[in-house]
Amino acid sequence: MYRILKMRQLTPVTRLYVVDAPLVARSAQPGQFIILRVGATGERIPITITDFDREAGTVTIVVQEVGKTTKWLAQLGEGDYIHDFAGPLGSPVELPAQGRVALVGGGFGTGAILTIAKALHGRPGITVDAIVGARNQDLLILADEVSANVDRFLACTDDGSYGYKGFVTGVLQEKIKAEEGYDLVIAVGPMPMMRAVAEVTRPYAIYTLASMDPIMLDGTGMCGACRVRVGGENRFACVDGPCFDAHKVDFEEVTRRTKMYKAEEKAALEHFEHQHEHEHECQCKKTAAVR
Repeated sequence: MYRILKMRQLTPVTRLYVVDAPLVARSAQPGQFIILRVGATGERIPITITDFDREAGTVTIVVQEVGKTTKWLAQLGEGDYIHDFAGPLGSPVELPAQGRVALVGGGFGTGAILTIAKALHGRPGITVDAIVGARNQDLLILADEVSANVDRFLACTDDGSYGYKGFVTGVLQEKIKAEEGYDLVIAVGPMPMMRAVAEVTRPYAIYTLASMDPIMLDGTGMCGACRVRVGGENRFACVDGPCFDAHKVDFEEVTRRTKMYKAEEKAALEHFEHQHEHEHECQCKKTAAVR
């Protein structure tokens, strides 16, 4: 069991959790992830590590409510326990010794670039831009934390309520065309965003990494559920990744695989919400009876 030491609401549907997990924190590196189960009967879901503190023995994750498990986790607060918190898993992202780097985060993906920004911050010969996007200003997350660890923080909002009006790819394209260029681009976020980033950098032959987070089960490469095609070869996101050369990833296949269980996921969420509503009604009736 892993205790939640701190919970912070980032947006109406996004939360940050600081978890007491000393063994995970001891070995964690940028780009890795954990797999958690909220309860003993819950499913296993992968979450990228947002931050870690080896001395304090803590690991920070950012979770957005999407399906049953993330909504279940959202019901937990400080002092509550997560049943399983396995990690660190996956291969650390390879960090350059010098050059210009762009970290591109979309939505909750901004949380995933924080560890990379921290690892690169202050290194001689390295300059880092963070290009982060959200639908509007209220949905931008961890702006203070990320901006404190990069040379330039470039925010984008779809509605123009903060920073550049448009997508992260628009800013990325502008910076490349201005002949500033980049030696490395790392994209973390929704699959369409990472695919679009890859297409922006492809004509310039800029080495680009995308973090793959398809369906994972065991996190050790044994089940094959997270299989992705990279450069025409089968790779496993949980052990060979999660970061791969974005210009070689078969995004068509990955997108299909992430949609394979949409019906089951929807049914599980509806069942969970119905059960939760029923339990809430029962609790209200009990409270009213006591009064």
